[in-house]
Amino acid sequence: MGRFTLPRDLYHGKGSLEELKNLKGRKAVIVVGGGSMKRFGFLDKAVGYLEEAGMEVKLFENVEPDPSVETVMKGAEMMREFEPDWIISMGGGSPIDAAKAMWAFYEYPDTTFEDLIVPFNFPTLRTKAQFCAIPSTSGTATEVTAFSVITDYQKGIKYPLADFNITPDVAIVDPALAETMPKKLTAHTGMDALTHAVEAYVSTLHCDYTDPLALHAIKMIHEDLKKSYDGDMECRERMHNAQCLAGMAFSNALLGIVHSMAHKTGAAFSGGHIVHGCANAMYLPKVIKYNSKNEEAKQRYGQIASFIGLNGDSDEALVDALIREIQAMNRSLDIPACIKDYEGGIIDEKEFMDKLPDVAALAISDACTGSNPRTPSQEDMEKLLKACYYDEAIDF
Repeated sequence: MGRFTLPRDLYHGKGSLEELKNLKGRKAVIVVGGGSMKRFGFLDKAVGYLEEAGMEVKLFENVEPDPSVETVMKGAEMMREFEPDWIISMGGGSPIDAAKAMWAFYEYPDTTFEDLIVPFNFPTLRTKAQFCAIPSTSGTATEVTAFSVITDYQKGIKYPLADFNITPDVAIVDPALAETMPKKLTAHTGMDALTHAVEAYVSTLHCDYTDPLALHAIKMIHEDLKKSYDGDMECRERMHNAQCLAGMAFSNALLGIVHSMAHKTGAAFSGGHIVHGCANAMYLPKVIKYNSKNEEAKQRYGQIASFIGLNGDSDEALVDALIREIQAMNRSLDIPACIKDYEGGIIDEKEFMDKLPDVAALAISDACTGSNPRTPSQEDMEKLLKACYYDEAIDF
């Protein structure tokens, strides 16, 4: 038996933020990030709409990029004191992901983080509050997904939380918020969305309900991302929709080892973080080549290539054409080809190689690995990560 879960209501198009004034409740907490929503006036609008709805509003601000376990616990404590019946989160993936985890600890103070990192092991939510997500970036699609990524900085690990309980009740996909994204963020979040759609399409859990969403998202991103990056706001609006469609697909079909690798390399090295969307962009071509040894995956990558207008006289040729196209997209978005070149070489080669066996083992155990079309061994994963560091060819 399959399952397909989305928010109860999804409002989209310019001005859809105003839908907040139609929510029913007494108290709302708004969870936001570092200040862009306040700076551009969206936070004040949201507060005004909620107050118009008759709610008392409290803010939890300054959720950091790659939100931490500590931030989640602070937010949950504030919610337990305030007792909201709506949790509203707006901004990039980080504040929305953090708010999802806060929601669980607000409703179940005695649960532990160790309980929640077991996939699909959340307690039943909505005993105290409902959840509304409002994205300002066009990539994570966390507004429609059953996932959240929280970082344990002490252990240097990103934990993907997975449970249909944390799929928001309401999503508001207003492209006006995405118009404020800087170029680099536009590039990274856009390639994150492309990776979501590609991995969902070849996932072992893909189905008739997820396939059309994934394919259409890939086509839209292929056509609109570079123009959005260059400042075309009509394409920026389409990208905001495309990333949401990709999220609908992967929330139900799940992902693969591009994300496993990105989760486990993101916070692993002392030189700095590897931004999630950029990691996905660098790793995706290598993983496509690796996965294409699986016959069904090869055929499905070929279908993606044909759908976006690429040519090839065999599935193998179409796979190679798709890889070249993604590499060309990366170059056009100023995304490096490999980890060694990331941010001028901040990831030290010796540290990378020293940590390679442990990072590979963690990537294999990541929740996203189970739905990858090819099951990697420890040796395979080490080779893949090494290839992603040096931009080596995949021939295994």
